[in-house]
Amino acid sequence: MDLPANNLPRRPHEPGDEWVYGENGEKFWGSYGAAGLLVWHRSLGILLQHRAIWSHFGGTWGLPGGARKSDETAEQGALREAHEEAGVDSSLLRVMFTTVLDRGVWAYTTVVAEAVEEFEPVIGDAESVALAWVAVADVEGLPLHPGFAASWPQLRARLL
Repeated sequence: MDLPANNLPRRPHEPGDEWVYGENGEKFWGSYGAAGLLVWHRSLGILLQHRAIWSHFGGTWGLPGGARKSDETAEQGALREAHEEAGVDSSLLRVMFTTVLDRGVWAYTTVVAEAVEEFEPVIGDAESVALAWVAVADVEGLPLHPGFAASWPQLRARLL
């Protein structure tokens, strides 16, 4: 098995783990769309993932998430991905709202949830080099994944 520098295995590819191309040559991960989980805790802040350098927009900070499976809702996909990548236990969350970025050929859903208890995230696969709780006021100071950077101002406004 191919192990990246952090010695965590990469997950095997699933159906749907492929690029979708838009009219302008844009590429999007996940033939069934993708979903990410924004976890917010009132005192800890936002749970962010520092993306492995080999990943799409590697080296940036963003949300745990990824390609949806054909048989799951966006919420199910976001919760599954956050569990796989960051050890997030969905029983510790209260889903607040979702937002959808629809590109016609592909859509990304951000599921926003409040953590009702404190927990320590755990790196579960090679897609993360770090996981951290970041104060809401400090999120914009990080090098953010471009998609998350574009959506963060509206997400932050809805949280606060």
